[in-house]
Amino acid sequence: MNTAEIRTRFLDYFARAGHTIVPSSPLVPHGDPTLLFTNAGMVQFKNVFLGKETRPYSRAASCQKCVRAGGKHNDLEQVGRTARHHTFFEMLGNFSFGDYFKDEAIRLAWRFVTEELGIPPARLFITVYEKDDEAARIWLEEIGIDPKRFARIGEEDNFWSMGDTGPCGPCTEIFYDHGPEVPGGPPGTPEADGDRFVEIWNLVFMQYDRDAEGRLHPLPKPSVDTGMGLERIAAVMQGVHSNYDIDLFRHLIAAASDVLGARYGEDAEKDTSLRVIADHLRAVGFLIADGVLPSNEGRGFVLRRILRRAVRHGRLLGARGPFLWRLVAALVDEMGGHYRELVEAQANIEEIVRVEEERFFRTLDRGLKLVEKAARAAEATRARTIPGATLFELYDTYGFPLDLVADILRGRNIRLDEEGFAACMAEQRARARAAWKGSGEEAPPEALLAIREERGPSEFLGYQTLSAEGAVVGILKEGSSAEALNEGEEGWVVLNQTPFYGEAGGQVGDTGVLKGPKGVFVVEDTQRPLADLIVHKGRMQQGTLAVGEVVQAEVDKARREAIRRHHTATHLLHAALREVLGAHVRQAGSLVAPERLRFDFTHPKALTEEELARIERRVNAEIRKNLPVRTHIMSLEEAKAKGAMALFGEKYEDEVRVVEAGFSLELCGGTHVDRTGDIAVFRILREEAVGAGVRRIEAVAGEAAYESFAADARLLAQTARALRTKPEEAPQAAEALAARVRELERALAQAKAKLAASALRELAAGAERIAGVPVLVAKVEDVHDLRDAADKALAQLGEGVVVLGLARDGKAQVVAKVARALTARVQAGAIVRTAAEAMGGRGGGKPEMAMGGAPQPEKLDAALAAARRAIAEALGAA
Repeated sequence: MNTAEIRTRFLDYFARAGHTIVPSSPLVPHGDPTLLFTNAGMVQFKNVFLGKETRPYSRAASCQKCVRAGGKHNDLEQVGRTARHHTFFEMLGNFSFGDYFKDEAIRLAWRFVTEELGIPPARLFITVYEKDDEAARIWLEEIGIDPKRFARIGEEDNFWSMGDTGPCGPCTEIFYDHGPEVPGGPPGTPEADGDRFVEIWNLVFMQYDRDAEGRLHPLPKPSVDTGMGLERIAAVMQGVHSNYDIDLFRHLIAAASDVLGARYGEDAEKDTSLRVIADHLRAVGFLIADGVLPSNEGRGFVLRRILRRAVRHGRLLGARGPFLWRLVAALVDEMGGHYRELVEAQANIEEIVRVEEERFFRTLDRGLKLVEKAARAAEATRARTIPGATLFELYDTYGFPLDLVADILRGRNIRLDEEGFAACMAEQRARARAAWKGSGEEAPPEALLAIREERGPSEFLGYQTLSAEGAVVGILKEGSSAEALNEGEEGWVVLNQTPFYGEAGGQVGDTGVLKGPKGVFVVEDTQRPLADLIVHKGRMQQGTLAVGEVVQAEVDKARREAIRRHHTATHLLHAALREVLGAHVRQAGSLVAPERLRFDFTHPKALTEEELARIERRVNAEIRKNLPVRTHIMSLEEAKAKGAMALFGEKYEDEVRVVEAGFSLELCGGTHVDRTGDIAVFRILREEAVGAGVRRIEAVAGEAAYESFAADARLLAQTARALRTKPEEAPQAAEALAARVRELERALAQAKAKLAASALRELAAGAERIAGVPVLVAKVEDVHDLRDAADKALAQLGEGVVVLGLARDGKAQVVAKVARALTARVQAGAIVRTAAEAMGGRGGGKPEMAMGGAPQPEKLDAALAAARRAIAEALGAA
């Protein structure tokens, strides 16, 4: 039974058992600041289990994509070296929210593994929490488990909790017995750490609420949360011990073998590298498909580290250039049937991976040079050892693991300080744990969750009107629930219905006023802290506002109109970018504001002037057509079938809003103009890089674009007047003026050089002799390069000592130059230190040349006098 069939059978089985099949949520958990990535099937149901959210169903099942490679769950270093560690994996799970409990959960699980999958009961082993007599009775008496294949386990392994406080409860786990030929004993025995018995399914019974004192209180609606690793159960069904031997991984490893020319199964270290590449390929592909981009912080850093680790292992297998991007097609072929986001984002994933690989291969080349430098330094010492700190720098900065360094240096009799390296690694892990802050998102206040649960979602009226009545259903003051706001107080106001748009999808929130019977609330921002709850943030301008009152909500019309123009222009820009640059272009972020728009998109290099001009012309051509902007409500599948663009990483409802504007068709919940002509005009202001393979365009539309053109026209007119020419001739006049300035600057530089040379000759002619040695100590002016002037002065003297001082820009500089034959008697570094100290500064250098300075130019004469005395003393003439 292949992996795809197991996934389908699981979901179909629970659908027949009355469960709603819920699609996997994105790997980026929105609204949960405790998580960097979605790492379990229950993450998207967390607020349901906590009682903060209700769903239209009480039982559900899902196949959730998960990543454990950062934050608290980090198995990265074990991947490829063990049978079951992964960065990306799929979690099959069924859930009950106050519906069925232990009896049905156990029966559903047992029937699935023994009947649907056909696993012999004699190969299964069951554990329960040691105090959970109910679960034990169900297994032993109702299911009829052989007591020899059953064990009670302590709290550490069989009692699950969401945190130190909150919902928790006992677990029961189903293990598969790989047979006596595999080392290891049953769970609960001293030999349990072996690989014979492998956990395949964990059923959590959330029946308690643990308080701050550790006391357990029964929950009013006990729930069920189960998790079964798809890769693990596939290994069981396919009769293999390692997850990497299942069909899915076999195909990915075969693709990697073909691309890299490395055979699998002949060399243990090469096999490890191929397994790492296959595993990391999945994580990289799915993270990018869900909108994560390589960067140096947060999720992007984890993605970059996974990708680079795969590249390192490709290098071990002989890769000398980008290869991972060529494996994306194999990933899409293998998993795109269930995860359509991979298919839609394939071109984008390939492009981002290729660009990131190219950058890292350049880094690897620099790292190789550092390895050679470290090796030569080690060979010059008796210990012939590369220090741990150096090895860690090679690993952390340049991606060189110890085994790669050892391979490079094989045969050179150089020792690696592995203990020092391990100590550096431990320090880094400690810093990472201390610095980890979860997803970085702010969790919504508990009071908002209570309002949403009690009063329901906010109804958005802003597509049809900018003014409407609404009832105040909640007020928050300093994050806590309040009954009213008084004059001058700041707070959040929630209405049952509102024309105000809450910030989402890159579009900023509306501003305006709420006019109540007893006061006026100024809305300074509108947010959407929960997907379906709109919050008005601002302050009471006058009077009071209380829960239960009805207000007149009025959006700032001019500001909204400007936002609408920029939002529709953003859609046209997106379509034009894909038309001009290619289908690999995908949105990577946006800002739609009244004064401008900002659009981030995937593309490997800077746009040319010609490309920018073509994009700008294409958008304006669509604007001039004055086509109607239509909105369609349809199923997600219908929208995708029509070719509507969706943001990868976004989780959409089954029914979506599709905006059609000219040659653009996108899923969007924002506000738009009625016709493309309402935008009036579109102008690109700038284009720049924001990250690896990601570019940014800033642009303006409508009145903002007109003001931009008008400002440039005024600037051109002012420039033409200054150049005493016509505006249309200003560029040529400016170029001619710039050429004339360059010519004059060259002439001036030549004249200054001649004057400086003449001045140096005069200075050198006046040099004194101290103990028979020509010595020049002088203050100079208008010298561009003081060191060069000292060189030329010494050349004039032939053999001797030169000290020059220069006061410029509120600072003093001193340079000393000593003929090589005299350095045994006079050293430039000592002279400069003496001079600099006389000015309260610092200086030094080599015996032949040294420089110093100080922020006290008024003491330069005294410094030069001190330098002369130092020379005389050194020459024995003091």
